[in-house]
Amino acid sequence: MAIVNIYLNFDGNCEQAFDFYKSVFGGEYPYIGRFKDMPPSEDASKQVPEEMANRIMHVSLPISKETMLMGSDTGGEWAANFKQGNNFSISVNAASKDEADRIFNALSAGGQVTMPLANTFWGDYFGMLTDKFGINWMMSYNEQQATQQA
Repeated sequence: MAIVNIYLNFDGNCEQAFDFYKSVFGGEYPYIGRFKDMPPSEDASKQVPEEMANRIMHVSLPISKETMLMGSDTGGEWAANFKQGNNFSISVNAASKDEADRIFNALSAGGQVTMPLANTFWGDYFGMLTDKFGINWMMSYNEQQATQQA
């Protein structure tokens, strides 16, 4: 069964926001990564701009056994439509690759795929879309995490 969480996007103040949320909810970050930590791309047009290097690429903060608040900074081409108030996505962690494909394909019907499902450098099978109602979704499947949860 899929697990659903909220994914928040910020324009340079993700770390400050998550430090605040951590002070409210407690807990520790199991992972916090910066854009400079990404492997370099062979395509020069996809290199991380210097002003993005120290921004947060991904952070997660467990809220409960089932719930995690996740987020990142955004900018440039990733934030063409960024506006405070529309800066979130619903993140779905599927229990299997087949479930990820099924849910992703169903949600994208009539919408727009912004990142097709594919294997990523961080180990997830991952993709993003905006559904036909304008809601942003992130789909993820991680075989190692699924095995640990089973």
